[in-house]
Amino acid sequence: MYTIDFHTHPVPQSFREALADLGIDPIEDDGFPLPAWSIKDHRAFMEEAGIDYSIFSLPSPHIHNGNDAKSAAAARKINEELGAAVRDDPRHFGFIACLPLPYTEGSLDEITYSMDTLSALGVKFPTNANGVYPGDPKLDPVMEELNRRKALVIIHPNRARQAPKDVITGKVAALFEYPADTTRALLNMIAHNIMVRFPDIRFVIPHTGSFLPFMYQRMKGVSKILAMNGLMDETNVDDNIRSLYFDIAGDPEPNQLDMLLSITNDDHIVYGSDFPHSPAKIIEMKKRDLEHSKKWESILPKIYGENGARLLTDIGAAVPLS
Repeated sequence: MYTIDFHTHPVPQSFREALADLGIDPIEDDGFPLPAWSIKDHRAFMEEAGIDYSIFSLPSPHIHNGNDAKSAAAARKINEELGAAVRDDPRHFGFIACLPLPYTEGSLDEITYSMDTLSALGVKFPTNANGVYPGDPKLDPVMEELNRRKALVIIHPNRARQAPKDVITGKVAALFEYPADTTRALLNMIAHNIMVRFPDIRFVIPHTGSFLPFMYQRMKGVSKILAMNGLMDETNVDDNIRSLYFDIAGDPEPNQLDMLLSITNDDHIVYGSDFPHSPAKIIEMKKRDLEHSKKWESILPKIYGENGARLLTDIGAAVPLS
């Protein structure tokens, strides 16, 4: 099956240098070191795992520490390095740009440069950018521009700026804070009608929707009570969720893919590996398990390639899809 990977991370030298310059320590921020990575290793992984096309998106931590100018300069350097890597092998790689969010003016400049000059497919949105979440009105100009461009937006978790550290969930962000902050961002997007107000953006949500399948019914009920009491605007949860795409990076089996299908349909699920943050051998094992499961054999072609190909066609991406 032709396979498109919507959740895979480059770790270019420009990213490592930017974090050092910004004073952002991945171990302190995420509780996990940045893995070794190279284009050569990524190609080898794709061949071994049976992945045909990878869309690079920068991992956490997010490149903003309060200094707008430094963050904008870092985003430009990283995007130029990723753009060059993709130009060298457009048959196997595409990328989405990183932005100096929540710096709105710099983000708009980077959208223009990355998409028009570097041929980025879209942009990455961290679940929070130095504490500012998607749905915040100050980010509306960025959403408006992405909507105008019918852009691909891949959401990726980032540790909340305030989280307890003296518990196991606070030590390694991938255990709990990643899915928690993804869900926090999604609920904020729903509360601010982002998907309804900006219907031409194609959002991809990571990790089988994180906690959204569990929170879906509660959000429907509580949002009505909040709106009745003037604590938020009225919102239609179903209308906001309907257009979302979800990747299956992480642990879709044995329960999470079932849970995800309770809030979306199999036309809106795409493949994600999470390489190199997840080891190649673990990814390959999970992929084999899915492929040998009678339960999913009828929808795997959609998840692996067909849905992703349609999504890329929808945004006008000129990429090989066979």
